[in-house]
Amino acid sequence: MAYVAVSGGREAVERAIALLEKYRTEGSSELEGEALEKRMSLLLARIMGEAGFYAPSYAALALKQSEGSPEEAVFLLRAYRSTLPRSYETLPLDGADMDLHRRISAAFKDLAGGQFLGPTYDYTHRLLNFDLLNEGPEETAAIRGKWDAEAAGTGAGDAAAGDAPEALRAPRLSEELRREGLLRAGAAAAPEAPWDITQKPLSFPAPRSARLQALARSDTGFISGLAYAAIRGFGPSHPTVGELRTGMLEVIIPHPVVPGETLCVGEILVTETESLFPEEEARIKKDETEDPLRILGSGQGDRADESPNSLGLASGYGMVFGRNDTKAIAMSILDYSLSAAGDSPLGAGAVLQNQEFVLLHGDSLEMNGFIAHLKLPHYVTFQSKLDRVRRGRSGGPSGGARGGGA
Repeated sequence: MAYVAVSGGREAVERAIALLEKYRTEGSSELEGEALEKRMSLLLARIMGEAGFYAPSYAALALKQSEGSPEEAVFLLRAYRSTLPRSYETLPLDGADMDLHRRISAAFKDLAGGQFLGPTYDYTHRLLNFDLLNEGPEETAAIRGKWDAEAAGTGAGDAAAGDAPEALRAPRLSEELRREGLLRAGAAAAPEAPWDITQKPLSFPAPRSARLQALARSDTGFISGLAYAAIRGFGPSHPTVGELRTGMLEVIIPHPVVPGETLCVGEILVTETESLFPEEEARIKKDETEDPLRILGSGQGDRADESPNSLGLASGYGMVFGRNDTKAIAMSILDYSLSAAGDSPLGAGAVLQNQEFVLLHGDSLEMNGFIAHLKLPHYVTFQSKLDRVRRGRSGGPSGGARGGGA
């Protein structure tokens, strides 16, 4: 596609940038990077995940620079990340080693190791708290002091703040289901060498490691919308959240000097989800007289193959940076949807089971960048479209010869 250069625009561009800086600095209160990092952790988790770069302080800087625009902050953070050298590769991380802040299950009430809610908005009243308009250092200190006093009385501490007496860990629910033979072994991560989409482009069909990485970097709203569509009937089945956990994971690398030893280089906060899917729902026999989308959404067991060797559970997996339950769950739904494409009556061509559609259109940077490019000059191409419209209205090719331009 050709673009026409705009002449004489340098001064206008410089003035536009200066005006942007004026808008960014409006008001008398300054936004401190530490305040953004500590008080906007949910937004920073989203930005870091979509940028593929775990760096809370830099994410806070990008958020400040971009006036709070998540997609612009992702652009800034990913651009900076691309300039950094890659010195080491970490060893595989296992969510079972997580120092837990939160662990829940929608599938089982009594879970080995227990359930604990952790920090979540799930149980809050969705009412505006106008007291926050006048909240200052004294009020926030009182809130933290109240929690510290209550935690000291119960001996629980605050895992998120690091003052818990010991790390809180629990076994994986999925491992117990696999021991019972209820969870399909093939749902576990394949022993493939990880496909790094930052080093080589996606090719289709993409291996599972590439799919998971692409989903983890996808726009939160995009994959949440796709997962919602899958649940409503445009995907293989309705999931149950087997286990959702949030906590700190140590990042381990091979020791750079001592062979055979490892070294912890830091910790990252992550949210991990395993969703469970009854396998018979993914094997509903296709009935040419009925709408397969409606059949998929119904989850009617009487339409499934009820032979004993066909019943079981499969899982979908999601792990994202920070506290981000919605994205982790959505990721697990799409992981299963893409993995189960061959078993679906819709087949691999179904839109939510089409790897190319799901993985290529959710990238925050690509998605927002391509839409934003529509603001660039398209004078030549639009004139061509306009000429075709004029010729069509005049009833012949000669009608396009008109003076003037748009």
